[in-house]
Amino acid sequence: MPLQDQETYNPNSVFDAVKKTRSLKNDAALARALQVAPPVISRIRHRKLAIGASLLLRMHEVSDISIADLRILMGDLRGKFRVSDLNSSHGE
Repeated sequence: MPLQDQETYNPNSVFDAVKKTRSLKNDAALARALQVAPPVISRIRHRKLAIGASLLLRMHEVSDISIADLRILMGDLRGKFRVSDLNSSHGE
């Protein structure tokens, strides 16, 4: 099941926590801090787009909130997962 379809998923809480740590006033400032276009924040808040790994890492970098805590804040209750082995044959 995609993350954005989970009942517990709440991107607003994780965005609000990052905004608070950086004392950002609005989503436009958040988008600048995360180096994404403002519509990306809007699409995620409206559950049209999930928070991807690169954005999660960027939120960690700008807020110093751990990846585990960011996942909890956004309601990601999935267990640990690994990168798929589908690409393991590349570069061998």
